[in-house]
Amino acid sequence: MSINRRHFMAATGALTLGSAVGLSAQRAEAAKVLTGVTYLPPSYADLAYGSQGFVDFVNEHGGDTVSLDFYDSGRLLAADEQLPALRSGNIDFMFHTTSYVTRSLPILGVLGLPGVVGPLYDNPDRLKRGTPLFELIAAELEKGGITLLSLGGGIMEPEYIWSTESAPIDSLDGIAGKRIRVVSFEATKAIEDFNGASVRIPSSELYLALQRGTVDAAVANISTVNGRSLQEQVNHAFLVPVTAFAIGIFVQTSRWNALDEDVKKVFMDGVEWFDENSARVANVDYFQDKYWPAFKEGGMQVIEPDAATLERFSEVSVNVRDAWSAEVGEEIGKKAIALALGESA
Repeated sequence: MSINRRHFMAATGALTLGSAVGLSAQRAEAAKVLTGVTYLPPSYADLAYGSQGFVDFVNEHGGDTVSLDFYDSGRLLAADEQLPALRSGNIDFMFHTTSYVTRSLPILGVLGLPGVVGPLYDNPDRLKRGTPLFELIAAELEKGGITLLSLGGGIMEPEYIWSTESAPIDSLDGIAGKRIRVVSFEATKAIEDFNGASVRIPSSELYLALQRGTVDAAVANISTVNGRSLQEQVNHAFLVPVTAFAIGIFVQTSRWNALDEDVKKVFMDGVEWFDENSARVANVDYFQDKYWPAFKEGGMQVIEPDAATLERFSEVSVNVRDAWSAEVGEEIGKKAIALALGESA
């Protein structure tokens, strides 16, 4: 999708940012206001903590060097418009959930592979800036003109299987015959491998889909469950890590390289803050300390899979990993998976 000047100017109320209106590289380099977006609303306080904190950090410390003009909730661009806008130079940076863009940026799919996301979640340091896995992902994105600045210091808690009282899922065999909401390709394949029927439904429609019996269960992150009050419709949480995502900061490489060093310095100080706090605060302060205790107190049945179940899930899902490796290149794919699993690449 392309976003022309007329569309962008109408959406932004005639922003004057050089890169947004396609001025010369020299003018863009001198710009001190950078425009960024996320489709996530502030009501997702857990996921929005990192992005808003980054923006606040840069604006507080930017002084006369740089400030950020930030649009959340899809107010400037819808989720599927963000990446094209970044590539065309209509925005300067974006926050995006990696699962949303794996079809366009397939290397990010490693962050959602069944059999991989469990160990990766348990070892968040494997995904911090400067680690071999992060640098591998960044190098692959660089080939397409996208610079990855951070993945928030790790993936968010994996997406588990949340099911209704009338169609509970408490084992892998229980997936068979169930209609299960999914979003990502990786989750779709994992559910189908266990003979479930995958149904793509946006989170905004999921409450009614569960209430009406359109689906029996959902693969979802706990943030979605809490943010959409899905705990009112589901009462079983089967903690098999089906898939996962990170929230990353992405910039266009040519635009980034054109910025003054003092601008990049302030920006990168904010990136360091984001890398240390985004995933950690969401996973611990919100999910672990607030949501799970409240869910359990409210009667949520939490089913912890044993080692044999996790091993079986990983073995059956090997075709998903193989398909992804073939897409990104066997050598790159195998190396990325090995690094995510803590093995020598």
